[in-house]
Amino acid sequence: MNTFIELNNKRTHFLDLGTGFPIVLLHGYMESIEIWGEFAQELSNNFRVICIDIPGHGKSEELEQKHSIEQLTKVTFDLLNELDIAKCFMIGHSMGGYIALMFQKLFPEKLLGFSLFHSHPFADSEETKKKRIREIQFVNEGKKDLIATFNIPNAFANENINSFQNDIENVKKIALKTSENGIIATLHAMINRPDLSIELEETKIPFLFILGKKDNYIDYDTIIQKIKLPINSELHLLKNSGHMGFIEEKETSVKIICQFINTLSYE
Repeated sequence: MNTFIELNNKRTHFLDLGTGFPIVLLHGYMESIEIWGEFAQELSNNFRVICIDIPGHGKSEELEQKHSIEQLTKVTFDLLNELDIAKCFMIGHSMGGYIALMFQKLFPEKLLGFSLFHSHPFADSEETKKKRIREIQFVNEGKKDLIATFNIPNAFANENINSFQNDIENVKKIALKTSENGIIATLHAMINRPDLSIELEETKIPFLFILGKKDNYIDYDTIIQKIKLPINSELHLLKNSGHMGFIEEKETSVKIICQFINTLSYE
């Protein structure tokens, strides 16, 4: 079911697939529920899958001129309440991981488990903040296409560029449909988000961490030395993926997630 719901006088778009225990998929920056494609369809063979257009992305309205991660998290919480979902397993890709981790901090009672998928718990470095500010300038100059042209191919492993050319073009189209106001509001949310590495380290909620060995945005060797994982966690490395493992290694990713959820008591 592809539908809209009004939350706090703003329209939120979501997709509801399959039946069973709920998995919530939160996409990344300049993405939408379209990004999940076959990955969501395969998960829906065993679970109920809720894909949300994060405010300012896809067909969901932005909340205001500048978002915060807390605001985006509250929208996710409100939607789950409207759908009468008491507990779920939440997967956040890239920026969606920032929301998933904030959700774990603010609403832990809603989570049976959660996953950061090509994401991390740390605040932006000064270098990354400067990059995001430049992207705001590009958007204000009417050049959001430059962001998509550079960022999207770079999200795939360098060696996968040719074999995933059709997927790259599709992801570019999704990115270019993101509204200028939505992009800017979201960039402010990422620039100003807090460091949640301690919250992650101390969580008691089962945690699944999925990284790409060839990720151009999150260097595996650096992040694995920096991060401290909680006791109840699993780390999986996708050896042939960049930042888009649910596309680059779809079958492997589905298997990892299904196996992890099936270790949890959700009946």
